[in-house]
Amino acid sequence: MSETLGRAATGLRSLRPSLIVASAVLLVDQVTKWWALVALGDGEPVHVIWTLQWNLAFNSGMAFGRAQGFGPLIAVVATVVVVALLISLRREGDRASTIGVGLILGGALGNLVDRFFRADGFLDGSVVDFIDFQWFPIFNVADMGINIGGAILVIGYLRAAPRTSDESDGN
Repeated sequence: MSETLGRAATGLRSLRPSLIVASAVLLVDQVTKWWALVALGDGEPVHVIWTLQWNLAFNSGMAFGRAQGFGPLIAVVATVVVVALLISLRREGDRASTIGVGLILGGALGNLVDRFFRADGFLDGSVVDFIDFQWFPIFNVADMGINIGGAILVIGYLRAAPRTSDESDGN
């Protein structure tokens, strides 16, 4: 019994750093979305600097406005991704992968919260977007977490990929 509890405690300790990162992303995402709804509710974009503006938009699809109207399906897929990430956290990883998974997890949860709580029907809510460079699709903090976390994981994977025998022989 104590051995099982010990493994559970070790598993929770290995989850902690990623869950802290995920919680921070989720918190910042939801606070900034709340701010955007309050401050930008009149529909007028607010110029910030260069081409950056705050511009309230609602996305019922997926990244870059694709698949509009498929919110419930996207929410189910995102839920599966969240569960898979939580399972993957049980394995020990390096610091970069821990941060990357935490960023993706927090971003996915941030957008899932919108789909659950800003819904007209089951999982049919729209994601609040407000960061607008005018030359790139409008996005939010959750989207940044997902993309930066994904980039960290890809870079970490590429750096850790084993070399082929030709590369290691100097040929």
